[in-house]
Amino acid sequence: MLSIDAYNQKGEKSGKINLPEEIFGVKLNSNLIHQTYVAQEANARIAVAHTKTRGEVRGGGAKPWKQKGTGRARHGSIRSPLWIGGGITFGPRSDRNFSKNINKKQKQKALFMALTSKLTDKEMVVVNSLSFSGIKTKDADDFLDVMTDKIFNAKGNKKTLVILPKADRELQLSFRNIQTVKVINADSLNVVDVLNYKYTVILKDSVEVIKNTYTKLHSKSDK
Repeated sequence: MLSIDAYNQKGEKSGKINLPEEIFGVKLNSNLIHQTYVAQEANARIAVAHTKTRGEVRGGGAKPWKQKGTGRARHGSIRSPLWIGGGITFGPRSDRNFSKNINKKQKQKALFMALTSKLTDKEMVVVNSLSFSGIKTKDADDFLDVMTDKIFNAKGNKKTLVILPKADRELQLSFRNIQTVKVINADSLNVVDVLNYKYTVILKDSVEVIKNTYTKLHSKSDK
C-alpha cells in the first residue's frame, strides 16, 4: 500500500490514505500508454467528410456525344471524374474505418500507468469529501483555486479532472460552466481523460470504487 496525505476541500492536510499499489504504483511503459491513447482516440473518431463517386453524382445518364465521327475524345458520361461537376476519384469517404483493436488487459494496465504517473509527478491529490452550499459555480471555482494554488503550486492552471465515487448532480452542475474542468465517475475512468487534464482530484471514496471496478476486471483477464 502507498500512504499519502489526504486533504479537505480547504486545502488542509487531514490525515493519511492508503492507495493500492497495484493501481498507483505500477511500472510505467510509455509505449503501451501511447498505444492505448491513440486507440481510444481513433475508436471515437467519426468519418464526416464524404465525396461522391461518378455513380452518386446526379445526372450524366446520357452519352454526351456519339462514340465516333466527331473528332473529339470518346466519353460515356458528363459525370466522369475527368469532367467539372463529375465524381471525385479517391476522395474522403464516410465509410472509412479508423478503429484500432486493443484488449481489456492492455487498457487496464495503461490506465493504472496513467494514474501512477499523476501520483509520481505530484499532479494528483486525494480529498476526503467535497460539498458546496447548493449548485454554485463560484464555490467550485474557489475550490479549484485552493487546489491549484496551495497544493499544486500552479496559479492560473485549472485544467483538472475531478473523480467522483458516484454521480452527484450538485457537484456536476457546479463544475459544468468551468471549461477547464471535467467531472467523471470513478467507474468510468479512461486513459485519455486522465492524461488530457494536468491535475487530478480524487475523492477519498473514489479510491475504493476504482479498486473494486478495475482490479476485478484485471484479475478476470488474467484467468
